[in-house]
Amino acid sequence: MRNVRGFSRFAEALRHDEHVGIANLGGPISTEPRINERIRVPEVRLVGPNGEQVGIVSIHDALKLAQEADLDLVEVAATARPPVCKLMDYGKFKYESAMKAREARKNQAHTIIKEIKLRPKIDPHDYETKKGHVVRFLKAGDKVKVTIMFRGREQSRPELGFRLLQRLAEDVQELGFVESQPKQDGRNMIMVIGPHKKKAEAKAEKAAAKAQSGSEEPSAQEA
Repeated sequence: MRNVRGFSRFAEALRHDEHVGIANLGGPISTEPRINERIRVPEVRLVGPNGEQVGIVSIHDALKLAQEADLDLVEVAATARPPVCKLMDYGKFKYESAMKAREARKNQAHTIIKEIKLRPKIDPHDYETKKGHVVRFLKAGDKVKVTIMFRGREQSRPELGFRLLQRLAEDVQELGFVESQPKQDGRNMIMVIGPHKKKAEAKAEKAAAKAQSGSEEPSAQEA
């Protein structure tokens, strides 16, 4: 009876230790590569600082080469057999990677959808004004949602809205394309025009044009 009780206490303690061990494994998983002494394998496939293939060497020799070159040994392909490691300045590499990521986020621009509303029997002056807005939006790299609003008996003449949308698409075809064909949505007809140029490209061109005009102002004043 005593042995049974002792075994029960031992099993309970074992389950407790397993539970604690599992709980301790619940921390965040690091995405950082292993570097230098943290690389615990007998040998690695070594790549030099300029991308040259050194070959398979022992981890001891790889660490020695890194120390002599005043560089870090960084594991770049952990799943390879043996793992691939490269000699590099890891601090500089991390800094440059962070700067590139920051620049990419800075240059990234989300496409905005602008909306223009037209009546099927719009007069020529209003049409030109609305078209001007569409041109401005597309030049800025934004999408344009064009909505034709039907009222009363106009709802029985959907071809009027379709022809107007087709005309607008043809008038701005150099700047945009029909991304979503005209479709009826209740009392409205909707079409989406997408820009040929991306938002970032449009911003870059605008900045270049502004810089160019700024550089030409002194010469104009001198003349």
